Amino acid sequence: MTEVLQASGIVAGYGEAEILHGVSIVVNAGEMVAVIGPNGAGKSTLLKAVFGLVPAREGRVLLDGADVTNLAPERIVPLGMSYVPQTDNVFPSLSINENLEMGGFVRRDGLRDRLERVYELFPDLAGRRRDTASKLSGGQRQMLALARALMLDPHVLLLDEPSASLSPKLVGSLFEKVAEVNAAGTAILLVEQNARQALSLSNRGYVLASGENRLEGDAKGLIDNEDVGRLYLGE
Repeated sequence: MTEVLQASGIVAGYGEAEILHGVSIVVNAGEMVAVIGPNGAGKSTLLKAVFGLVPAREGRVLLDGADVTNLAPERIVPLGMSYVPQTDNVFPSLSINENLEMGGFVRRDGLRDRLERVYELFPDLAGRRRDTASKLSGGQRQMLALARALMLDPHVLLLDEPSASLSPKLVGSLFEKVAEVNAAGTAILLVEQNARQALSLSNRGYVLASGENRLEGDAKGLIDNEDVGRLYLGE
């Protein structure tokens, strides 16, 4: 399979604190890959290091085979990677349409066509395109954040805890949309506390603990693993 994203031996942290101690992951074209683990395992830090928001002190990040280690996010995005943070992921004072236009700000052409394609994926947003994002519910904001990240038609999409603070019903709707985006061909690296649901959607998974790789493998195999079930799936 073709690797769209590879992070090898990533060491990263904040100030003097080292959070990641040599973490490695691979995402192949068209895959959804889940990263699970306890709070403080370094899952979100991994995404930030991959996306250039936190410096990688050691290791390499390859996007479609090109070295993008420690490139600024604004340089990574045009190369085919998008990132949806857990919070503060939309512009509340802007309309839905303006948020999406901001997501496609580096497109040189085809903005209108891409807007309509994204609205086809998110019909609930299409009917409210002039509403400000501040009028949206938490689940709708997450949908908008996901839609905005797709405006550049990324090869790989990084999602950080998309279900955080959502009701069970909204979680189900959100993950249905994430699965639809993946089925349309976008590779996804998903960090998620709802480990069972994340693995049930994914092709493969990684388990992080204390900033290190602990387990990896086929998603179904991880769900069936007794240690994973006991430690991370609440069984």
